[in-house]
Amino acid sequence: MLESVSLDNIRLFVLIAQQGNFTKVAERLGISRSHVSRQVSALESQLGMTLFVRTTRTLALTPAGENLFQDCQQALLAIDRALLTAVDDNQQVRGRLRVNCVGGYLGEELIAQHISQFMLQHPDIKVELAFSSHRIDLIADEFDVAFRMGALEDAGFIGKKLASIEMVTLASPAYLSRFGPVSEPKVLSHHRCLTGSVTRWHFVSRQAPQKAIDVVVPNTLSCKNGKVLVAAALAGNGIIRVPALYCQQEIEEGLLVPVFTEWQVPSVDFSMIYHKDKFQSQRLRSFIGFIKQHFVASI
Repeated sequence: MLESVSLDNIRLFVLIAQQGNFTKVAERLGISRSHVSRQVSALESQLGMTLFVRTTRTLALTPAGENLFQDCQQALLAIDRALLTAVDDNQQVRGRLRVNCVGGYLGEELIAQHISQFMLQHPDIKVELAFSSHRIDLIADEFDVAFRMGALEDAGFIGKKLASIEMVTLASPAYLSRFGPVSEPKVLSHHRCLTGSVTRWHFVSRQAPQKAIDVVVPNTLSCKNGKVLVAAALAGNGIIRVPALYCQQEIEEGLLVPVFTEWQVPSVDFSMIYHKDKFQSQRLRSFIGFIKQHFVASI
């Protein structure tokens, strides 16, 4: 019975109770008075109760109708507020954004800086920024947008490639002097390697790109923070494989040098991922557009 009661009829009932007149309601809605009367009769039939006492001159709520009116009026106000908030949220750049990003220089320096600039432009924005490198479910983990390195396999979201990140295999001159040069990737198994979450390192021949090799390297130091790995390599503790932009200055100054001349690590995509939702909030649309516009120029 209740599932057959329409929200339109409830709204009509509340409006009649507020106006106290069928004719006024009919004129306001642009429908006939008889149609209003039929809808009220149908609602009364569905609920199994009389809502109005009708005479030729007056229209009054029954006690049951009065109770229903008070409850429905408050409920409709709450619904209207929710709808207005949703529409307003969809049109204004305000509210909370939950962002997940890989750590290291990309996340802690570049993305964090862009978020700060975005917040300056939009003072009503609040951001929750979390760093992690594992695969996440945007919906289950309740993130609006995430930034990831590598191939994107999940088709349940939109992925926007922001940049190709150059990867390099480096060591300090002191380390290479102490432990000897590395002639080819397979020799890495006998060296001290400083790794993040990836211990299977992939290399491609510079002379013959179709020739590739994977090496499972020993991790003398395991840490998912790029700054820690760079610092350890600078101290002479081992070999790292990191994005070149993590230590561009150290490379330019010769404090870290390439381990190989004949082998290279393929570039890795850095992407922004977000929900497939044509009704995105304005804050999310604005943030996505901001990152697309500003990110490439910062690397």
